[in-house]
Amino acid sequence: MDDIKLLNLLKDNPRISTMDLADILNEAEDEIIARKEKLEKDKVICGYHTVINWDKTNSDHCSAIIEVSSKPERNKGYDEVASKIARYPEVSDLYLMSGKSEFMVFINGKTMREIADFVGQKLAPIEGVSQTVTCFILKQYKVEGILLEDDVKDERMIVTP
Repeated sequence: MDDIKLLNLLKDNPRISTMDLADILNEAEDEIIARKEKLEKDKVICGYHTVINWDKTNSDHCSAIIEVSSKPERNKGYDEVASKIARYPEVSDLYLMSGKSEFMVFINGKTMREIADFVGQKLAPIEGVSQTVTCFILKQYKVEGILLEDDVKDERMIVTP
């Protein structure tokens, strides 16, 4: 079985049935189930997610992207600082980056004040963190490859040979 094909199908539609996967991949359904379980056990598949347009709910929701500057520790690199940041439930995503900051941290909360308090009271005081820059997300147009607004216009010019 081609794991990459299976993974791409699941990435595009995590709710696809094992029967449909078996048909598409020309495999037995029990083989698909066993393969998915192994990929989950091996942490190749790490979860299944739902993309939510919070603007269409009656719920307070605020997100921010925080650039975090840090210095690597001897014999540990950035892993120790990353481990401390990742422990917080407010942190949804954490990446080691190239560029002007070492880490990119995605935070979810109810309000800007809640996120600001998290940065000031929990994130910035972490040993090894030297600077933070917080960018609040004002509106989401596309998330995980999914357009959230129907009225986003494609204004690219049509080019014909």
